[in-house]
Amino acid sequence: MLRFRWTRTSRIVALCSFANFINSADRVIMPIAIVPMTDIFNWSLHSQGWIHSAFAFGYFTSQILGSFWATKLGAKKVLICSVLLWSIATFITPFLASNITALVICRIILGFAEGLGLPTIFHLFANSIPLEERSRAFSYLLASGSVGQTVASVLCPHLSWEACFYWFGSFGLLWVLLWYCFYPDDGYNDDTLPLLMPKVISHSICWADFIFSKPLWAIYTAHFAMNWSSYIIMQWLPTYLSSYLGGNAHSLSLTAVPYIVNSIFGVISGHVADGLLSNKSWSVLNVRRLMTCIGLVGPALFLAIFCVVDHLAFALILVSISLGLSASNSAGHLSNHVDVAPNHAGTTFAISNTIATIPGILCGPVTASLVTYSDGKWMSVFLGATFINLAGAFIYFTNSVATQVL
Repeated sequence: MLRFRWTRTSRIVALCSFANFINSADRVIMPIAIVPMTDIFNWSLHSQGWIHSAFAFGYFTSQILGSFWATKLGAKKVLICSVLLWSIATFITPFLASNITALVICRIILGFAEGLGLPTIFHLFANSIPLEERSRAFSYLLASGSVGQTVASVLCPHLSWEACFYWFGSFGLLWVLLWYCFYPDDGYNDDTLPLLMPKVISHSICWADFIFSKPLWAIYTAHFAMNWSSYIIMQWLPTYLSSYLGGNAHSLSLTAVPYIVNSIFGVISGHVADGLLSNKSWSVLNVRRLMTCIGLVGPALFLAIFCVVDHLAFALILVSISLGLSASNSAGHLSNHVDVAPNHAGTTFAISNTIATIPGILCGPVTASLVTYSDGKWMSVFLGATFINLAGAFIYFTNSVATQVL
């Protein structure tokens, strides 16, 4: 019988991408399910905002821990525990929905568990993927997340809200089984992972080096700006389409379109970036800056137009282009971590993602307050995101580097 043989590196990329698929899908369930759940439990707009932000609060607290535990405890253990915990939290959500306090706590636990995932994956990628393949590896990783969001956006409006949590919680349990199938306990340990340590040896560093480096803050700022727009779209797009543009339960399936476009753009931008890097006239820094500017300035302009459109189909086209262009960031500032800190990419990403989770905490209550005080109008929400994106692009372009600083 014909059997396909994968290298360990290929398996890591595939399994990590599948983990990110589940991770990202779980985040989309609540923004869609909260529409029928609000009708059942009579939640106010502010209550919905805090339910959305509870996830980000948990996510905020675990980024640096994920990087630290991946180094000290081993990537296998951290990934298994995080996927298992977030899958259980997803699965039990319907049982806790009638009690908003219990639901918020469950969402915090979900966010905490999912926050452990990406820093661990970045640690693996930084130590196993060669420079000329990193852009596409990160693009595949992030594109898989967009595919997860797409699948959840298509399926969830056609399922009962309880079934959404049951199904995607079960997918996480399946991932744990697949991980054990690819890496059985007999003969497997973290030392056999293809963690090819970077050949660049860095000097002795301390935490201040991660905090006071201008090139790192350029990355942190760009990541913050990218996530501000992404969280607004992820958390509030179904509610916006339903309450402001008159979308029904069937049309909410169209919220999958932006994630489809994001997946396609992500893969394309990764290959374009690697192609430019193979061209001697393009430096790594210029490629990172180009992709980041496309990923921040482009979405800013389309969000500015989106906020004045009152036609459902046209609005979806604009937000899809916006989220699609945002995928270019995967070959921009997100890949820049392994350029500036090849031995510490997991840690720098953990810090960056921690800072970039602040928008997820703030977007819920801030959006609810802006819409309430504006008598139901959303223009200030999207114009604010436009300004933040443009500021992030400017700061990154003027302060970024592509040489090792740590």
